[in-house]
Amino acid sequence: MLSLLKKEIRGFFSSLTGYIVIVLFLAITSLFLWIFPGEMNIMDAGYATLEPLFFIAPWVFLFLVPSITMRMFAEERKAGTLDLLLTRPLTEMQVILAKYLASVLLVLLSLIPTLVFYISVYLLGNPQGNLDTGGTWGSYIGLFFLAAIYAAIGLFASSFTENQIISFLISVVLCFLLYAGFDLLSALPAFHKMESLIIYLGISDHYKSLSRGVIDTTDIIYYLGIIGLFLFFTRTVLESRKC
Repeated sequence: MLSLLKKEIRGFFSSLTGYIVIVLFLAITSLFLWIFPGEMNIMDAGYATLEPLFFIAPWVFLFLVPSITMRMFAEERKAGTLDLLLTRPLTEMQVILAKYLASVLLVLLSLIPTLVFYISVYLLGNPQGNLDTGGTWGSYIGLFFLAAIYAAIGLFASSFTENQIISFLISVVLCFLLYAGFDLLSALPAFHKMESLIIYLGISDHYKSLSRGVIDTTDIIYYLGIIGLFLFFTRTVLESRKC
């Protein structure tokens, strides 16, 4: 499993994929936070906060994470190497976990440079350090878990098609529905009485909860549960190839 994990990571950085994902994420967030005028611009806000980063990042990852995962199994299917990969002395779940962890590691590498934003805002505060540290680190944890869910969904989308574009589109739609779809659904008059329950089922509610700086066990369990569910779906799809 470790050798497959290393192979996937090398695959990201032997091509432009890994570099493009990291550079695009940093470029887009930097432009909104520091260059483009408006309410997302930290300098225009007039107070030290990283809230714009944690508002923008889920939408940027909505497209960037599927671009990472779309090739994971789709490429193997198209090249005819998926069956060969599954005959190696590895279980389906070990193969899935190796590819999943490689994707999550790339997401983590794209988040680490944003600590420069944290340091900048910390120093710009008046007085210096006037920043909601608990909320900021909670938001980072929530953003990482959110991207980890996106990666699990993307891996699932990639597992049942050999077309990377189709994999990408399915992944984006599923990620959007889980992140914002429940909020939109709860706003419909027909679901007014179940509004709180429907919102609770979506990622956004748990992401906002962690952003307040309170690490609630139920939020972590929710994230891990959704990740586990989509990894299980991926395993089911791969196992179905044996039938």
